[in-house]
Amino acid sequence: MLRTSVRALVLSSVVGVAGCVHTSEGVAKALVSDEQEAQLGAQVKQELDKQGTKYIQDPEIVNYVRGVAQKIFVSADKDRPGVKWQVYVIDDPKQVNAFATPGGYLYVFSGLLLAADNEAQLAGVWGHEAGHVVARHSARQMVDAMGLETVIGVALGQNPNQLAELAATLAAKGALLSYSRQDETEADEYGARYSAQARYAPQGIIQFFEKLKKMEGEQPAFAKYLSDHPATEDRIKHLQEYISEKHLSGTVLGAERLQPVKQRLMAQAHATGVKPATPN
Repeated sequence: MLRTSVRALVLSSVVGVAGCVHTSEGVAKALVSDEQEAQLGAQVKQELDKQGTKYIQDPEIVNYVRGVAQKIFVSADKDRPGVKWQVYVIDDPKQVNAFATPGGYLYVFSGLLLAADNEAQLAGVWGHEAGHVVARHSARQMVDAMGLETVIGVALGQNPNQLAELAATLAAKGALLSYSRQDETEADEYGARYSAQARYAPQGIIQFFEKLKKMEGEQPAFAKYLSDHPATEDRIKHLQEYISEKHLSGTVLGAERLQPVKQRLMAQAHATGVKPATPN
């Protein structure tokens, strides 16, 4: 009886919150706590490790990537304090992709580093992925995928194994569920804004999208990022308008700092006999 009453109280609270904002966003914020997101992110990492995911260990490469990301996190922390950001470089030069999981876990494949022309492009990608975390897009997907009843059960501790089961499912897919177009557009805006706030040229994310679209037919591996983050002409146009309307500016490109990292990645790929997705 008490359990039913608590459940009814939680449900009524969720309905009240959801009535004020986007339904799944309101439910996610009300029911999926920061602690649960962090727990899920950690469990996804464990599942990726169990699958044998190989990470770049070279300190020069890892420190470089985390250094660029940290400049983005300065802005992200202001929008959503308390996230314990963690960045990992997956050793796969054939894969041009990046993704974020709940709790502030960001993953980038070495193939994406090789595909980028400069730091501004990387900053745009980092900002985009951080935006998914800041806006609780992953938590929204949990609500949409699992259903309100299941999420309420998790919130009330009725099924303590639910998060572990979900983590295994998400890790098996290699990334989270597909985001809505609205989520992707919102993340694009975060990418441009966070880049500019870190003094990078905010057009970097646009340049990266345009490069991938141009190379898609020549290099099939480029299609991976585009399939997970569809770079339609409408999204590119929206970004151009957003940057102009918000008067976003920045001049840093950082191509000279990225080049040595790409050279190290190319050398490591050649040493293991792996042909990268891009000749850069």
